[in-house]
Amino acid sequence: MATWVLSECGLKSLAPVFPKPRTGFAVSNNSDAKFLSTNKEVTNLKFQFQPKSFDFKEKRKWGLNVSTPLRVDSIEQEHEHEQEQELPEFDPGSPPPFSLADIRAAIPKHCWVKDSWKSMSYVLRDVVIVFGLAAAAAFLNNWMVWPLYWAAQGTMFWALFVLGHDCGHGSFSSDPNLNSVVGHLLHSSILVPYHGWRISHRTHHQNHGHVENDESWHPLTEKIFKSLDNVTRSLRFTAPFPLLAYPVYLWARSPGKTGSHFHPSSELFLPSEKKDIITSTACWTAMVALLVGLGFTMGPIPLLMLYGVPYAIFVMWLDLVTYLHHHGHEDKLPWYRGKEWSYLRGGLTTLDRDYGWLNNIHHDIGTHVVHHLFPQIPHYHLVEATEAARPVFGEYYKEPKKSAPLPFHLIGEFIRSLKKDHYVSDTGDIVYYQTDSEISGSSKSE
Repeated sequence: MATWVLSECGLKSLAPVFPKPRTGFAVSNNSDAKFLSTNKEVTNLKFQFQPKSFDFKEKRKWGLNVSTPLRVDSIEQEHEHEQEQELPEFDPGSPPPFSLADIRAAIPKHCWVKDSWKSMSYVLRDVVIVFGLAAAAAFLNNWMVWPLYWAAQGTMFWALFVLGHDCGHGSFSSDPNLNSVVGHLLHSSILVPYHGWRISHRTHHQNHGHVENDESWHPLTEKIFKSLDNVTRSLRFTAPFPLLAYPVYLWARSPGKTGSHFHPSSELFLPSEKKDIITSTACWTAMVALLVGLGFTMGPIPLLMLYGVPYAIFVMWLDLVTYLHHHGHEDKLPWYRGKEWSYLRGGLTTLDRDYGWLNNIHHDIGTHVVHHLFPQIPHYHLVEATEAARPVFGEYYKEPKKSAPLPFHLIGEFIRSLKKDHYVSDTGDIVYYQTDSEISGSSKSE
C-alpha cells in the first residue's frame, strides 16, 4: 500500500530497513512484527533479506520534493509560543468597547418603571420598624438591649436615608411633588437637608470619577494633601474618624472645596435653586427644634439613647457605604481629568458591594454601578438590571466579594484603603491613588 502511495506521488519507494531483532519478536519478510513467547523457536529464526543499493542522489531529490517542517517544537516551546500570543493584561483605565446605549439596551424595559405604591410600601415598612424598635427599647430599658437597639435603629435610619436618596434621584416616583414631600420627611427626620444634599449628590453623579469635579469622597491632589495640617490629615485617614465625616461635609464640604449645604448662596447651588435650599434648611431647623423640645420633655439622656446614638450609627453607615463604593478594591481604580474623563468611564470606576442579610434592609444600595450610570432605576430593580448588564460590562465590572450574613469583612477593606489611598498626582489625565509613607508606616510610597 505504501509503495502504491509513493508511486502515485511520483516518488520511488525506499528499500526496507529493519532493526536488529530483539528476543521475543519475529519479523517476517513482509515486515510484519509478531509477538512470540520466549522459547526455543526464537533462536531458530532466520532473517533473509537483501538490501538494495541506495541512490543518495535520489534521497536528496526525495527530501527536496517533500514538504516537511524544518523544525518541530517541543511541548514546552509550544506553551511558550501560546503565552507570547496571550492578550495583554486588562487595563481598567482604557476606554470601554461598549457605550452607555449598549448597557441601556441590555436592561429589561420593566426595570425602568417606577411604582409609587411599591415605593411607599417600603417607606411604611421602615417607619413602622423604626417606631417599633424605639418603643421596645424604651419599654425594656435594659443595658443588654440598648446596644442591640442602637445597631438596629442606626441601620434603619440609614434605610430611611436611602429611600430619601431615591426621592432625590426621582427614582422613587414619577410624581415630583411626591418625591419632594417624602424626601423632606425622611431626610429631615435624620437631620439631612433634602434639597441641599440632593443637588450636591446630583453633582457627584454627573462628575463621578473626575478628580476635581466629583463631590463625594473624591481624591485629594498631592498639593492639597501636603498642605493639610497634621491633625486634619490624621483624622481623615485614621479609623474610625472618617466614619464621622458626614455632618462636617454638610457644613464645610471636603478639603479644597468651600460651601455649605444649608446656605442658599453657597457655590454648590445655582441662583434658581435658592428657594429649594431655604425650604430644606427650614425643615432641618424644625427637626432640630423638635429634638430640643424632646430633650426638655424626656431629658437629654433618654433622647441620646433613643435618637443620638442611632444617629451616630447612621452616619457611620453612610460614610462607610459611600466610601467603599469608590475605594478599597484589590486593584487600583483610575480617576480622570480632561478629555480622558467621560460619564461612562467615570461610572465604571464605582464598585458593587455585598452586605449579606442587610442588602434588602437598606434597599440594595450596594448594587451601585448600574445605579450610578442610571440613577432613575428604582432600587427594587437594581439587582435584575445589574445581572442583565454584566455581560456588557465584561472585565469592567468588579465582582463583589460574597458577604457573610453580616458584612464585617468590609471593615477590614475600609481600614486597608485608608492606609494606602491618600492622594493622586497633581498632573495627568488618568491617575491612581498613591500612598504616603508616614501614614502607611511603610518605607516608601506605592
